Amino acid sequence: MPDLNEILVDASAKMAKAIEVAKEDFGAIRTGRAHPGMFSKIMVDYYGTLTPLAQLASFQVPEARMALVSPYDKSAMGLIERAIRESDLGVNPATDGAVIRVNFPQLTEERRKDYIKVARGKAEDSKISIRNIRRSAMDTMAKMEKDGDVGKDDIARSEKDLEKITTEHVNEIDKLLKHKETELLEV
Repeated sequence: MPDLNEILVDASAKMAKAIEVAKEDFGAIRTGRAHPGMFSKIMVDYYGTLTPLAQLASFQVPEARMALVSPYDKSAMGLIERAIRESDLGVNPATDGAVIRVNFPQLTEERRKDYIKVARGKAEDSKISIRNIRRSAMDTMAKMEKDGDVGKDDIARSEKDLEKITTEHVNEIDKLLKHKETELLEV
C-alpha cells in the first residue's frame, strides 16, 4: 500500500502531465502568427497508417503568416497537402514541387472569438482531468483511513496538501488560458 506522500507526489505528477497536454492543445490553436506547433495534431494517412505530420516533414516559418512544410519523402507531398487542407487550420496549402507553402490569412474577429471558445474548452477539459486526479487520490486516502492504515490527522493534513497542489495546477491552467486569449486577441 502506498504511503500518503507517494499519493501526493503521484497526483502532482499526473496533474503536471495534464498541464503539458493543455500546453500542447493551446499550441495547436492558431494565432495571428504561424509556428510549427500548429501542425502537431495533424495526422497523415501515410500508406494506410495514420502518421503524425511532424514525422513526415520539417517546418520553417520565414514570415509571420507563412509556413513552409518540407516532406522527407517527396512522394507523400499530395497526402501531406490533403491532410493540411482537411485539418482545422482553415488554410489552403500550395505545392511548388519541393515544399508546401501554407499561407495563413489574417484572423477575423469572429474567428478569433471561435478560437478563444476552443481554448476555453481545452482549459476546462484539463481542469476536469486535474479534478479527477484529485478525486482518485482522495478515494485512495479514504480507503487507507477506513482500513486503519493511517490516522485521521494524517489524512486531514494530506487532504489539505492535495487541495493546495490541485489549486496550484488549476491556477497554472488559468494562467496559460489567459496568455492564449491575449495572444488570440492581439492583432
